[in-house]
Amino acid sequence: MFMTPLSATEIQTYNANGGKKAVDSDPQAMQDRFLKLLVEQLKNQDPMNPMENAEMTSQMAQINTVTGIQQLNSTMSSITTQFNALQNMQGTSLVGRQVLLPGNQLAFDANGVGQGALELPKDAKGVKVEVISTTGTVLGTLNLGDKTAGTHHFNWNAQAAGVTDLSKVKSFRVTSDVKGVAATVTTLAPQTVESVSFADGAMRLRTSSGGTVAYDDVKEFM
Repeated sequence: MFMTPLSATEIQTYNANGGKKAVDSDPQAMQDRFLKLLVEQLKNQDPMNPMENAEMTSQMAQINTVTGIQQLNSTMSSITTQFNALQNMQGTSLVGRQVLLPGNQLAFDANGVGQGALELPKDAKGVKVEVISTTGTVLGTLNLGDKTAGTHHFNWNAQAAGVTDLSKVKSFRVTSDVKGVAATVTTLAPQTVESVSFADGAMRLRTSSGGTVAYDDVKEFM
């Protein structure tokens, strides 16, 4: 044959250099440029050995593949834009709300009642919460009893425990048993979302603790 079928790379190269008025992102423009190139091929082919139907069909399939990929990319770009807009709206609605994050500090209200939570991987017996002071002593104990697997909230009244200075409260710890074996417990702390930002397409929350956490780190919205 005088000319060989175009490869996908050659088609893409031709589209990329289709003239100043060509719009690479326009599938119709891509097809027009390809058809012009195909016509030139037909004009300049060897009349003694013309292009076969199968070869022409192969080239048409190539341009359809390239066009389809570009249309898919355009669709995905549009979906990404809409998703980012939705995230922005969702992020705005989170400011001022309380979230539950991994941590071991109580969140106290105006009445001196501290809130905390814990997450159990399995059913546990004898779940106990101990509130720890800045010096390492136990300020108070909550016996929560038997708990099922999952997240559980609790409150600790500092005044009822004789603690009037909340600055002396440092953290809390949780112990429990699963059939006589110490269970792995995740301590959770309520925090307030103060602002929302985006980094590398991911939402990040700045909380009342002064730290920044990923949206996926949130265990619960309160």
